[in-house]
Amino acid sequence: MPKEKGHLFVGVIGYSSLFHMGRAHLREMAQNPGFLPKAVCDINADVLRQAEQDFPGIETYTSVGEMLAKSEVELVSIILPHHLHCSVALECLRAGRHVVVEKPFALTVDECEEMTREAKKRNLVLSTYHNRHWDGNILAIMREIPKIGRPFRWESHHGAYNEPGPWWRSSKEISGGVIFDWGAHYVEWMLQVLPYAITEISGFRVKEVWTGTTNEDEVEAIIRFGDRAIATHTSSHVAMAGKDSIRITGTTGALVWNAGNVTVHQKDAHGQTVVTHLRSEKSQGHQFYANVHNHIFSAEPLVITPELATRVIQVLDYACRSSELGHALEPRMP
Repeated sequence: MPKEKGHLFVGVIGYSSLFHMGRAHLREMAQNPGFLPKAVCDINADVLRQAEQDFPGIETYTSVGEMLAKSEVELVSIILPHHLHCSVALECLRAGRHVVVEKPFALTVDECEEMTREAKKRNLVLSTYHNRHWDGNILAIMREIPKIGRPFRWESHHGAYNEPGPWWRSSKEISGGVIFDWGAHYVEWMLQVLPYAITEISGFRVKEVWTGTTNEDEVEAIIRFGDRAIATHTSSHVAMAGKDSIRITGTTGALVWNAGNVTVHQKDAHGQTVVTHLRSEKSQGHQFYANVHNHIFSAEPLVITPELATRVIQVLDYACRSSELGHALEPRMP
C-alpha cells in the first residue's frame, strides 16, 4: 500500500480474542486517516486468521522479531500481559518503532524509566493507552472542579466481594497485583485532579481470603502531596459493602462520582447543603490516538507522556512495596 506524507503504518502485538482489544486498538487507529493498519503479531494462528478477516490484506506474524525484521510497520501498540510490556517495548524501540503500551505502562518505576530512556535516545514516541483520560466522568469532574475551591482530598474505590478467576490477571507475578488494572485508571484521574508534588506513598494489603490466586485480596494506596492534599485508592475483591467510586473534597464543596453520575455538593446563601446532578460529558477516548498522530506530525504536545505514565506506576508500585515493608516510601518522581 503506498503511503502518503503525514501517514504512518501501524500494527498491534497481541490480537487476542480476550475483550477483542487488539481489534479495538487497530480499528481505533484506522479511524484516523493518518494511520494505516499494516501488521498484527500473535502466537495464536486462529487469532491471526480472525485478524485477516477483520483487516483484509493485513500482514500477520507469530513472533515480534519477525514482524520487526520484515514489516514496514512504524508505530506498534503492545497489548500483552503486564509483565511483558517493558521487554517487548524495548525490543520495538530498539528496532526504531514508535510504541504505545496498553496500561499499565509497566510493573515498576525502573521498567518505566528504562523504556523512557530508550525512546528519548532514539527520538521515538512512547506512550501508554490511558484512553480513559477522556472518559465522560473525568471530563465532567474537571469541568466542575472550580466549583469546589481547591481540591485537597481524593478518595476512590473499585471492587466488590468476589473470588477472582484463575487467569493471568489474577497472578501477582504477571499482573503486578490487584491494584494494577483499574487502579491505573483511577490514579491517572487522581493526578489530573491533584496537580501537586507527591511527597510520600504508602500502602496496605490483605491476603487471606482467596487462596486460589496470587494477587492480593485488597490493596489500598495512600498518597501525600505535602500539606497540599492527600489521596487514597482501594482495589478490592473483599469489599462486602460498597463506597463512592470517587469522592473529591475541596475548600468550598465536594464532587462525587457513582455509576456514571456526577454530583456537586455545595452550601447555598442560607448555609444549606445543595446537591446538583451535573451534565455528563461524552467520552472522547478516540482523542488518544488522534493526539499521538498529531504529536508525531504536527508537534502537538503529547498528552499521555512517559513521565505521566511513570507517575501512575510509581503510585501502584510503591503502594505494593510499602504494604510489604510496613512503612511509607519517598517517591522518585514527585
